Amino acid sequence: MNLPSSQQLPHADDLPLADITVLDLTIARAGPTAVRQLADWGAEVIRVDAPVNGFEEGRTASPDYLNIHRNKRSVVIDLKHPSGRALLHRLVRHADVLIENLRPSVKHRLGFDWNTLHGLNPGLVMGSISGFGQDGPYATRGGVDQIAQGLGGMMAVTGVPGHGPVRAGVAISDVTAGLQLAIGVLVALVERQRTGEGRWVHTSLLESMIGMLDFQAARWTVAGEDPPQAGNDHPTMIPMGTYQAADGHLNIAAPGGRLWRAFCSEIGRPDLPDDERFCSAKLRSANRSELNDIIGERLGGASCDEWVERLNAAGVPCGRVNSVAEAFADPQVRHLGMAAPVHHPTLGDIRVVRNATQIDGVSGAIRRPSPAQGEHTEEILRQFGLDPDEIAALREAGAVS
Repeated sequence: MNLPSSQQLPHADDLPLADITVLDLTIARAGPTAVRQLADWGAEVIRVDAPVNGFEEGRTASPDYLNIHRNKRSVVIDLKHPSGRALLHRLVRHADVLIENLRPSVKHRLGFDWNTLHGLNPGLVMGSISGFGQDGPYATRGGVDQIAQGLGGMMAVTGVPGHGPVRAGVAISDVTAGLQLAIGVLVALVERQRTGEGRWVHTSLLESMIGMLDFQAARWTVAGEDPPQAGNDHPTMIPMGTYQAADGHLNIAAPGGRLWRAFCSEIGRPDLPDDERFCSAKLRSANRSELNDIIGERLGGASCDEWVERLNAAGVPCGRVNSVAEAFADPQVRHLGMAAPVHHPTLGDIRVVRNATQIDGVSGAIRRPSPAQGEHTEEILRQFGLDPDEIAALREAGAVS
């Protein structure tokens, strides 16, 4: 859907989503993660920011903000102001997608619930993320990542057995919910090409967290097994986990067959595959602790780099455990260009994490840095057809800034 003005900032017209206009009403992480997927592939994303308060001041210079809001422009609209809400509705009439992740009751109160927006623009695709769902007994609760990790079962399968529940080291339900929503929005856009009608696409931190459990969840739904913590070991296969070498830790995957025999040969214990304690996957699992002790003793005699080279040469998947800094220094990560450059008007040249997906022949370069709040208010409102007097009146009323 084309915007009502030609005053669009130049961008790569050959990007896959260059003809899609997105209104971004998201906060925190899950919603912005969804929008970032669309922005990275060329969508014209307009971030609708709330007026800055003391708590938010300065956050646009944080590493998190600079990483998650790239490839967007920003307009500040006070949606609590009647003129601000009317302005949002005006923008909606010319948009393809609107994404938000506020509590279900908030969007009704502020006038951007699905029924209202669908009435204004039947072709609009609306994406929503909540903590626990758009309805149901928990719908009115606020939700954050760690709450969803706990409710969804993630913390019960993470960590070392006997040491209590442990959260994943990243905001896994936030990121997963954002990715799930982005997929749903893209599906709805494809359908709209055929029907002309938009859809309301929604997920929640809780739904995405349970979906992320994957085979651990299926162990319960299919087989009635309630999976316990397994620490750094694979829950069902061994040897497949984390082991200590002379100068650090390794992850090794040699759970059976040719890999198991090649691994045993390389660590100098070719007898282990025929040992009655370890000659089947079931027996290796039953004698996990004893086998891990034997493996640990052998691996402790050489460095991580030596084992990585030897085991991979033998066809056994193996890699060292890196810190975040070590990960970005890794030669393969550097080759992949995961730290992408972008020039910021006040911070200079910085690097952010590029989109993890590559599309052959399509640039994944970061086109613009994360915006300051309201940085593009004037140009965006002009782009959507407002004349200078209208903009001045909205500023005077406090509806935009």
